[in-house]
Amino acid sequence: MISRIDLRGPLPRDLRDVLPRADLDVEAALEKVRPICEDVRHRGAAAVRELTARFDGVDLPTARVPAEAAQAALAGLDPQVRAALEEAIRRTRLVHGDQRRTDVTTTVVPGGTVTERWVPVDRVGLYAPGGLAVYPSSVIMNVVPAQEAGVESMAVASPPQADGLPHPTILAACALLGVEEVYAVGGAQAVAMFAYGTADCAPVSMVTGPGNVWVAAAKRLLKGRIGIDAEAGPTEIAVLADATADPVHVAADLISQAEHDPLAAAVLVTDSEDLAEAVEKEISTQVAATRHTERISAALAGRQSGIVLVSSIEDGLRVVDAYAAEHLEIQTADAAAVAARVRNAGAVFVGAFAPVSLGDYLAGSNHVLPTGGCACHSSGLSVQTFLRGVHVIDYTRAALAEAAPLVCALADAEDLPGHGAAIRARFDWEIPAP
Repeated sequence: MISRIDLRGPLPRDLRDVLPRADLDVEAALEKVRPICEDVRHRGAAAVRELTARFDGVDLPTARVPAEAAQAALAGLDPQVRAALEEAIRRTRLVHGDQRRTDVTTTVVPGGTVTERWVPVDRVGLYAPGGLAVYPSSVIMNVVPAQEAGVESMAVASPPQADGLPHPTILAACALLGVEEVYAVGGAQAVAMFAYGTADCAPVSMVTGPGNVWVAAAKRLLKGRIGIDAEAGPTEIAVLADATADPVHVAADLISQAEHDPLAAAVLVTDSEDLAEAVEKEISTQVAATRHTERISAALAGRQSGIVLVSSIEDGLRVVDAYAAEHLEIQTADAAAVAARVRNAGAVFVGAFAPVSLGDYLAGSNHVLPTGGCACHSSGLSVQTFLRGVHVIDYTRAALAEAAPLVCALADAEDLPGHGAAIRARFDWEIPAP
């Protein structure tokens, strides 16, 4: 069901070329989403209505969800699910509240200061997927950091179900979080609606949240007009494990992410052939007993998944750093020390009792994370995503006079005499050469 890659011995120079990875051709999808986005740009709400009818099979006079629909969804929510959502919100808010930044003022010279102010984005559009599974947890992961950052205006979009509304648990999560602006729109048209605005929805400055390849392509296309968090691809889990790991746990964790999508990636990196064989057996047993057997089997058998055998945990660390997984579990002896050496991962889960499933819901961490190897240069969603650093420069006349000769020297060196003239215009004397 799941393939093996034997990297025992000297590791290849470029590990990225031999490690499993999902095929996600965002570039090809661009040409298909371009006319969709252009249609929304030029025809606004009418285009959104027609596209929703075409792709989702429901004709909605307005994409805006009535406020009473969210309250009704909350009232009808299973009490245990409500309690779980409320606790997830509490824990996520606790972690993200500690991410707030404070303004810092640096005195560069007497009379000359630079202050870095942290200013929240004014308005954001938050996307909650609604395809093979429904993700109220993603509503929490997007809304809480935006709220903690101080974003004053936010809207949530999620694909409509057969009744013309987003899934009721999505609506209930919005109600619990106090989000009143919700739209029954999915896919590229939702991103375009946020970017260009319509009669129903004012344009936003940033769009965040995971989605399918069409959402990723629309984000890439419209980046610049809007800020984005990332082009999220199919979910990924990598597990770095040695002979001390429990194969039941490892198999269950690989399966837990494989059930998201047939393109989901599940990778085990281990120096123990015995563990590899035991995990393979456990996968066969556990997959047969799951509800989404077909979807999971497709993900585990795909080229994006596999068991990678290495000579040592040291080599395993090199492999997982090259892979740069969205989620990385460390199930080894002295797991905390091994985890501390990881450089590239969206989130790191330490030991047998911190599975990725915990992070998906209740760890307090954010589950909107970089995929496709982007964890080597990008971070997951956080309060910082919604903040902009603005430098405020405040110099007195004396402080400027002190710097003036050097500024003019650099302006002349770059052949930008106007820059020097702007300095000289402030003084009634000739600025001497430095």
